[in-house]
Amino acid sequence: MSQDAREGFREVYDAEPEGVWAAPGRVNLIGEHTDYNDGFVMPLALPHTVHAAAARRDDGVLRLHSGDVPGAAYQLALEKLAPGADGGWAAYPAGVAWALREAGLPVGGADIHVTSTVPTGAGLSSSAALEVATGLALSELYGLGVSRELLARLCQRAENDFVGMPCGIMDQMASACCSDGHVLHLDTRDLAQRQVPFDLAAEGLRMLVVDTRVKHTLADGAYAGRRRACEAGAAALGVPALRDVAHDELEAALARLDARLDDPEVRGCVRHVVTENRRVEETIALLDAGEPRAVGAVLTAGHASLRDDFRVSCDELDLVVTSALAAGALGARMTGGGFGGSALVLVEEADTEKVGEAVTSAFAAAGHLAPHLFEAVPSAGARRL
Repeated sequence: MSQDAREGFREVYDAEPEGVWAAPGRVNLIGEHTDYNDGFVMPLALPHTVHAAAARRDDGVLRLHSGDVPGAAYQLALEKLAPGADGGWAAYPAGVAWALREAGLPVGGADIHVTSTVPTGAGLSSSAALEVATGLALSELYGLGVSRELLARLCQRAENDFVGMPCGIMDQMASACCSDGHVLHLDTRDLAQRQVPFDLAAEGLRMLVVDTRVKHTLADGAYAGRRRACEAGAAALGVPALRDVAHDELEAALARLDARLDDPEVRGCVRHVVTENRRVEETIALLDAGEPRAVGAVLTAGHASLRDDFRVSCDELDLVVTSALAAGALGARMTGGGFGGSALVLVEEADTEKVGEAVTSAFAAAGHLAPHLFEAVPSAGARRL
């Protein structure tokens, strides 16, 4: 794919790129909707990547072209970049250039051609991969020496403030910082990291990603609504973020919340975030103890919380979970923002085909689009090729 990006650059710009940079999509093992609550997450990078072939320009112009989206290259003046402009897919890399410049970093013009194998709309962070690949390319082209943590923060700012999507930091940190063969245990408050070995194959296990191939139209607005509910809950409880509510104090906190703010949506969001942070702790303990099979039950409990308390699941995601468990999966849950996208399924290696066929058959019987199934293999984060 690196060669495809190079060849695409040559065709579009009639010149040679100075390099090709790659950044991966991700799945999140556990810790969903906790990142914008200063909580804990455990993502792993996928082998699916965005590749950005790039070269500097000396005229302050940013040209952006995608090998996957029909149309000519966008041509944008860096000095005129501003939040809110409707640039389609190009808003994400343009936002990164804007965020770098807003941070006082001397980014000049560039020609960029991107290609991607990260499925879009599948909850696998294709936008973060695009942002991180662009940011790493611009940083290295202009010798900025931006750390991975700062790169992730600037890419998050691009998505929050330039594109207008109020995401947390997890996706950008996963794309920038994950390592091959590991899952990333990340504290999203201070960005403390631990790379946790995650070799399921050595244990006779597999992790399937099931892309439902649907995204319901309420997803983005509902995501913002859930974030507002979390912030309202934290404010009512008098804490900086829901991360600061201890699990063993949850019931008392909910009682205080009900007395101050009688809102079932806020109550459900608070319960999910607090219990989800505990599920991250349980998963770490199980992996450290060499008990990866027991993680399955934690995944399934996480799905129930996302479905019933946080209310971001949908019929297709629920069907993946129920059909996979009925066929013998060790655990399953939705991953990503919700309302469509993908689910994770933990299976014994010997049961992989049986479980996959059960999920596909269940979708056919329900009249849904056939899902796309593939194995989640912990892979490397962003890099120059």
